[in-house]
Amino acid sequence: MQKKFFKLIAAPKIKFGKKNGLRFSLNNGLSRRNIISKPMKKRCPKCQMVNFSHSKECVRCRSCLIEVSTFEDGAKKSGSKSMILQRAIICVAVIFLTLLGFYLSLLYTSKSLSYDEKQIVQKAITVLDEKGFSREVFLLNHLTSFRGNDNWLNASTKFENAYAATNFPIEIMTIYPEFFTDTLDDTERAAILLHEAQHLKGADEKEAYQFVWQNRKILGWTKETYDRSVVWTNVRVQTKEFAPNLFVCNWNETGDCTE
Repeated sequence: MQKKFFKLIAAPKIKFGKKNGLRFSLNNGLSRRNIISKPMKKRCPKCQMVNFSHSKECVRCRSCLIEVSTFEDGAKKSGSKSMILQRAIICVAVIFLTLLGFYLSLLYTSKSLSYDEKQIVQKAITVLDEKGFSREVFLLNHLTSFRGNDNWLNASTKFENAYAATNFPIEIMTIYPEFFTDTLDDTERAAILLHEAQHLKGADEKEAYQFVWQNRKILGWTKETYDRSVVWTNVRVQTKEFAPNLFVCNWNETGDCTE
């Protein structure tokens, strides 16, 4: 006996969604599927107007439609990018204003050099320029603010026997009275500025003392001429303290490997 099977096909039910357009619900007795259609839009890359999906050119500016996206997704992405950019700008502005306030506070709590003191400092910089220390000369001439006494930060961390002090990376250099009274000439003052210029580049004390001591002959600051100088004696002692590796040779009395 032959059996007949009948397949019951249900008529499609149409439901209206609030956001997703038309929703069709099909039931064929064996499976159930939901087909959701989203109204795709074409956005004009020139004037940002949203056009219909079947449009080939923008109805406003007649430009070709290149980018394709839904209106809602595009708005969400645009709003998210705008929010991130806005927060980044605010963070950069806050950091900049904080650093500016810190810099101005250091200037406000210290005084500038007198005219005569500026001229003496400039002569020492000229010596460095003549000896070929171009990078240091550029920093000293164009990026450094010279002050005549300690700001509030230096006052809390002042070292003895200092001829100058540098605040890195804001490039403020304090010149102490001993810079003018204890030095013999412009060459000796240039040696001090050469040391501080290393701090302007981010070097620590060891690197600064080592650089000056290794380049003192190029500068013309030698033992034969400045052996009895107070500055020479102090710098040699401090160099031996911070860079003892330069004083391990036994072919001279001081153990100086650069002699």
